[in-house]
Amino acid sequence: MTTDVVAVTRDTGFKDIAAAMRRWKVTALPVVEGEGRVVGMVSEADLIPKEEFHERGPGMIEQMRRLADTAKAGSVRAGELMTSPAVTVGPEASLPEAARLMAVRHVKRLPVVDGSGTLRGIVSRSDLLKVFLRPDGELAAEIRHTVVERLFPLSHGAVEVTVAHGVATLTGQVRDERLIPVAEQLAHAVEGIVDVRCLLRAPTAA
Repeated sequence: MTTDVVAVTRDTGFKDIAAAMRRWKVTALPVVEGEGRVVGMVSEADLIPKEEFHERGPGMIEQMRRLADTAKAGSVRAGELMTSPAVTVGPEASLPEAARLMAVRHVKRLPVVDGSGTLRGIVSRSDLLKVFLRPDGELAAEIRHTVVERLFPLSHGAVEVTVAHGVATLTGQVRDERLIPVAEQLAHAVEGIVDVRCLLRAPTAA
């Protein structure tokens, strides 16, 4: 997540919201109150009806498709424009969980809040994609250290881990075949891994 977050309050005006979005190159801003508790999100989509209002003129209001948009066209403060409650995640949420929530709720940015709802950071779609830019060698080293060596302390030397274009391949023999599915699952959980080919096997009985 990004911890240096730009936020607005309920009283922040329309022009200040638009200026902040432009300056910081973001499409949505958290709306906070008190000690930083998130109460909503204001996005570009919330500002657009205002422009539609000016283009169509007061006599065209009845032609606007949605009543909610009509109301927002007359709004001038973040508290009136925002979508509330905001869709948020906790600091402990994994990247796949955040990505799934973004997809289900159709949002591009997720405020990260603590147990009291206080803003601690924000996760954007670009943050989720960054993990897939990790070098293959770095991913292979992490799988070897955090998965293979820990699950198979006696036979990890017989396991080969390679990663190509984010796809991990595990080959070799391990002593406890019951841990093979666990190894595959844990390798999948490494941030930046796209897929896993688990070819581990137990020694063949003589």
